[in-house]
Amino acid sequence: MNTSHHPIAIVGAGLGGLTLARVLHVHGIPATVYEADPSEKSRMQGGQLDIHEADGQRALADAGLIDEFRAIIHAGAEASRVLDQDGKLLFDAPDDGTGQRPEVLRGDLRRILLDSLPDQTVRWGHKATDVRSLGDGRHELTFTDGTTVTSGLLVGADGAWSKVRPLLSDAEPRYTGTTFIDIYLYDADERHPAAAETVGDGAMHALAPGKGIIAHREAGNILHTYVELNRSAEWIAAIDFTDAAATARIAAEFDGWAPELTALITDGETAPVARPVHTLPDGHRWARVPGVTLLGDAAHLMPPSGDGANLAMFDGAELGKAIAAHPGDVEAALTAYEEALFPRTEPFYAQAHDMLNLMIGDNAPSGFLGLFTAPGQAE
Repeated sequence: MNTSHHPIAIVGAGLGGLTLARVLHVHGIPATVYEADPSEKSRMQGGQLDIHEADGQRALADAGLIDEFRAIIHAGAEASRVLDQDGKLLFDAPDDGTGQRPEVLRGDLRRILLDSLPDQTVRWGHKATDVRSLGDGRHELTFTDGTTVTSGLLVGADGAWSKVRPLLSDAEPRYTGTTFIDIYLYDADERHPAAAETVGDGAMHALAPGKGIIAHREAGNILHTYVELNRSAEWIAAIDFTDAAATARIAAEFDGWAPELTALITDGETAPVARPVHTLPDGHRWARVPGVTLLGDAAHLMPPSGDGANLAMFDGAELGKAIAAHPGDVEAALTAYEEALFPRTEPFYAQAHDMLNLMIGDNAPSGFLGLFTAPGQAE
């Protein structure tokens, strides 16, 4: 069996894992990232992200990538509007350039992180099948090709279904009862003008109790639709999303809605992709285990509320700085990192659940609308 050793092994080449690798590189500390994807371009990397000043942008500053970040910002995309199911405009806020949460594509952000790392930092096509402790803070990773690596420090940056998490915690993600469904429309202004006009320049939210149609205008004249449905896991599982009839099945949930809204579903040019929303227990934490820790969704999975990517990058930057601040003392670094991580992320669980409820809870859309119209709440 082919076994190699790496002082720092990071599982997962998402934004958090790559930020950690980059911040370590800035401090002259080598790390190796193991990623299941066969290559950087093997799959789409998701939609647009708003990068927050307090965490995501701070992490990019720690990574020395602020100029590269500014170069990929989608200008004008901070515009927001809220509609009812009849297409009536309830709220409209153009992007006036004063916002503090610029929008970028996840794939572009991942690219600038990858480009900032030395060659061979990321080992593509390495899907972990088993992780075990060897004692004394060392761990062994086994991959699908049968190869193994050992580590002096193992970091689980491998998302919701982390292979590393069981070393630290027996917590498992649970389904929240909500599923998001992704659909894309291309050449929007020319081929889908009514839908494009309805979405506007940034984000559009059309919401009702138990369901919603959200869409972002992305760079390249693309509309990215997120259908939100409060439905059981069984209901979702009964739909064959590879079948052309799936689109009509999803659109039927919005029967009677304005056609320019339902067009964001029925005019889709990609097969709909279901993304059931899962969460870890609120305030998830673990006891200190030598030689291993978690970041991002592996550590604190919660419903999407605009914070996930920002928190993951901030986790990565903070962990990288902690390792650099405690040379030769992994346990001191991990203790410092986790003692800050747990209280920092705990409040975000409630915020994430509240946001989901405001969007498609019993009081939708009025609850969500209140985020923009209440005094002092507009961003």
